[in-house]
Order: sequence, then C-alpha cells, then structure tokens
Amino acid sequence: MGSVGAGTDGTAGERRQLINVAYRLLGSVTEAEDAVQDAYARWYGLPRSRQEEILSPGAWLTTVTGRICLDLLGSARARRERYVGAWLPEPLPDRTEWDRAGSAAPAGAADPADQIVLDESVGMAFLVVLESMTPAERVAFVLHDVFRYPFAEIADVLGRTPAACKQLAASARRRVGAAPAPVPAAGRADVVRRVKEAWESKDIAALVGLLDPAAVMTADGGGMVGTVLRPVEGGARIAQYMVAIADKAPGLELLERSVNGGPGLVAQRAGVVLTVAAFDVPDGRVTRIWAIRNPEKLRPWAWS
Repeated sequence: MGSVGAGTDGTAGERRQLINVAYRLLGSVTEAEDAVQDAYARWYGLPRSRQEEILSPGAWLTTVTGRICLDLLGSARARRERYVGAWLPEPLPDRTEWDRAGSAAPAGAADPADQIVLDESVGMAFLVVLESMTPAERVAFVLHDVFRYPFAEIADVLGRTPAACKQLAASARRRVGAAPAPVPAAGRADVVRRVKEAWESKDIAALVGLLDPAAVMTADGGGMVGTVLRPVEGGARIAQYMVAIADKAPGLELLERSVNGGPGLVAQRAGVVLTVAAFDVPDGRVTRIWAIRNPEKLRPWAWS
C-alpha cells in the first residue's frame, strides 16, 4: 500500500477507518487508539517531500497501522500469559441506544469507541475466535475477509508474499469454521430479556431452562475486581452462580443494552457501570456468556 506519485495530505478522513481496523485486530479500544495515534505520528514525522511522493496517504496509514498492530499482537501474547484470569476484548456500547433510553450516554463525545461500526465483525463471539489466531493469521483474515483489502496490499503489512497471505487467511477461516445460521436480533434479545428477568427473580429453574446444558460463562476482572478466574461450565452451575451473585449484590440494576452490536446486559449501581455481559444465543438458548468487569475495559461505558 502507498504507491509513489504526486499526492497531497489526505489523512483527515482516515481516522475512523483506521480505528475500525485496529479495534478488530487488537480487541482493545485503548490499544487501537494508541496504534492509530502512533501511525499518524509517523506520517507527520515524514519530510514534506516524502509525504508528497505518497499517492495514497490513507493506504500508507493502513499499512503502518497494520504493522503496529501486528507487533502489538505479538507482545500481547506474553502480556496475557501474565494477565489475572481470562482476557476478553473490550466491550463496545451503542451510544444512540443510551440516548433513546433517556439515560446519560457514556461520556466523551470524541471517544474512539463511537467511531467503531457495530456489525458482525465486532460481535464478542467473533472477536473471541480472532483471539485464537496467530498474529499473522488475524491480520490477513481481518484485512481481507472483513475489509476486503487485496492480498497484494496485505503482503506489504505482513512482509510476506501475496500467496503466503492468502494461505494465512485460509487457515484463519478454518478457525472461524462454518458459521451457524444467524438468529434474528429480536429472538436473541428476547432470550437475554428472559435471562435478566430470571436473574432478578432469582429463579434458578428458569435460568437453567434458558441456558444450554453445555453453556460456558467467562468473566474478565483483570485482577482488579472480584470475579471467577476460570470459566464456569454447565448451565446448572452458571444458573447457581448467577443467583449467588444476585444475593450478594443489593442495589444492582440490570439494563438491556447492546454490547458490540448484539443483545446484552449492563449491571450498574448508582449510575456506575460495573459489569457488561455479552451473550451467544445460536439456537434459542444461551451457549456463551462473556462478562467484562475490568474497570479499565469499561471506560467507554463511564457515565458523564
């Protein structure tokens, strides 16, 4: 990316696209913003004559952002081995939904999270699968399958041949596997709503009926707040755990809110968001729950 030729600084409108690419590559709003800031710093660090030689500043920035993300993904593996408990991607709110609900929207009008397009490629289930890929697989797959960049350009990011990048994307695709037929959002929202009602009434039997027998709940507290350090497996065990939490959480309010574009629940006390939960509901029953409690990952949900 970044052919040579006469050009002007066309970087002003690229930030949104770069944030979208970087978040899908990193699963972190904070790291995505840092990567994009670094890419812009490198662009503005170029001599003016060099900038003018670059035909597509946006393509140049995408290449640089991709390389920065690739390096971060490599170092992230070592960091996550030291992470306390399970590591989950940072959840994204839908600001317009909060506005419609008549609540104060999450703070920060210029928050980078607001620039991220909420589609299937930021669904929590999809992001968790991306975490299972090697850094090179993830970059090749996201840039090609999600953003439709040609392998010739991805080769510039990865420093490999287009044929090798194609193989990396194919390998990543196998990790994703055959996606089940999508369940309408209304159907998934209904199940999540019933989970909320059963949790509020401490109805273990109702929760068990809504959870797949092989369901798994994973929580991310980052060692900063109390939570289970290992996944809770089995619908019955999850239901018992949820009711136990309800008993210990007086004053906790559950709200139905979108999480990464899908139906989810937000737990707050006195207007402070404490937990954001995303759900996978492929066949009318919950198979996965991802509960993010690490306060650092809930910054986009902070109240103004």
